[in-house]
Amino acid sequence: MSAQSGLTGAVWQRVRGGNSLLPILAALVVIWLVMGAVNPAFLAPENLVNLTLQSAPVGVIALGVVLVLLVGQIDLSVGSVSGLAAAVVAVGSVNLGWPVALAILAALACGVVVGLGYGALSTRLGLPSFVFTLAGLLFLAGVQLRVLGPMGSINLPFESWFVRSVQQGFLSPVAAWTLVALVVVTVAVVQVVARARRRRADLPCASVPQIVVRTLVLAAVLSAIAAYLGTARGIGYSVVLFAALVVVTDVLLRRTRWGRSVRAVGGDRRAAMLAGVPVQRTVVLCFVACSTLAALGGVLAAGRLGAANQGTGGADTYLVAIAAAVIGGTSLFGGRGSAWSAVLGVLVIQSIANGLTLMNVDQAARYMVTGAVLLLAIIIDMLMRRRREGLT
Repeated sequence: MSAQSGLTGAVWQRVRGGNSLLPILAALVVIWLVMGAVNPAFLAPENLVNLTLQSAPVGVIALGVVLVLLVGQIDLSVGSVSGLAAAVVAVGSVNLGWPVALAILAALACGVVVGLGYGALSTRLGLPSFVFTLAGLLFLAGVQLRVLGPMGSINLPFESWFVRSVQQGFLSPVAAWTLVALVVVTVAVVQVVARARRRRADLPCASVPQIVVRTLVLAAVLSAIAAYLGTARGIGYSVVLFAALVVVTDVLLRRTRWGRSVRAVGGDRRAAMLAGVPVQRTVVLCFVACSTLAALGGVLAAGRLGAANQGTGGADTYLVAIAAAVIGGTSLFGGRGSAWSAVLGVLVIQSIANGLTLMNVDQAARYMVTGAVLLLAIIIDMLMRRRREGLT
């Protein structure tokens, strides 16, 4: 009973402090229940497989947005970066005859270069990120049109391994269940090792029952996902890539010096500088990571559509990516957020869009609903920030 009350108290404390993803997860469950009640086709395995495939490219972009928001910056050009990357892949592999892998590397290199440029403008010249990324949005959109040329649209060959992997690549049942088991065992081992280390240092640590409950819940959730999606096509390769990027980013943010630097810079930049945190380098790396992930999202989008055109990475791409990061719990003021914010945020937005599409609701209503959800998330973020400032 004491272990259960301790676990409940810890969860409640995190929710009150604004550091928990549970409210967003609860909102996602409510959205799914409502959409499923209105239209049972929403919860059908095939539709949920499509939902995960639609979420992966935008989720990768949103993951990069989370990183720049954590350091108190913003990148409005992620949509244009993704569109340019898609254009580079298409032109390089089709018009120029490059190997697909080389074209993908060139697209990612474009993201790196853009991120380095943004980092220099922010750290060397002190320009507001809103201004130079807005300029970058327009400039890179023009570069995208110039790269595509007069045709404006380039189709990728369906027989390409890249297109086939993104569109039709799914884990086999054996691979899916092996991955589930590997993740559960890894998480359990990490928790046990962390508990032993904290006990040796006389620090507060999770009890054995808490670790067991967390591991069993994780195993149940992952097993349910693998089993249910497995009744349709299963888990796509692009979804696995997105999940792997989220896990790696989460580990970097929580377990490395760089991650602590990111949160320190976003929480109080001046204090971080006085504490010896490499502020400029941290900001530059976050911009590079954001633009590179945006380019990767554009590459995945091109593979999913099998083409790159003038609409790839269009006006709503950066809006959806930023909205996903904020709705997922990342603060617009820096210092608070998680890699998992990108997952939950993009699932919320794509679930709303997917459900309204199944109900034959027009695009205007979808935009209005998404905007209302974003406004609610920003209001909650403001209230949490004021509460924390009041407590301090």
